[in-house]
Amino acid sequence: MFKEFKAFALQGNLVDTAIAFVMGAAFGKVVSAFVEKMFAPVVGMLLGGIDLADKKWVLRAAVGEQPEVAIAWGAFLTASIDFLVVAFVMFMVIKAMNAAKRKEVEAAPAPPAGPSDVELLAEIRDLLKKG
Repeated sequence: MFKEFKAFALQGNLVDTAIAFVMGAAFGKVVSAFVEKMFAPVVGMLLGGIDLADKKWVLRAAVGEQPEVAIAWGAFLTASIDFLVVAFVMFMVIKAMNAAKRKEVEAAPAPPAGPSDVELLAEIRDLLKKG
């Protein structure tokens, strides 16, 4: 059972997926930092100095022990921008990979031309007739 698990765990696809997952998580942090610390302040400045992350619609104000009920549309907008940046970058990566694969396929040389199966069989037949 351990051998089967080891074979499964060390398969290329699983290891590649694990590496992609870790790199994706790190990339997500970079994108979030970009959107929150670089993009959102510029957009906020252009919109009159507002902070998008703090924008919300309050449905019910906090009363005593009951917390405020609000729709945090600014946080949702920031997360949506994060998603769009990640999706665009992934699109560009896949597009570049597909272009590289296409060039690789185009550059592959054609197999050397040799006798066809019919020609080989005809040669064998002729040799058998002589012998």
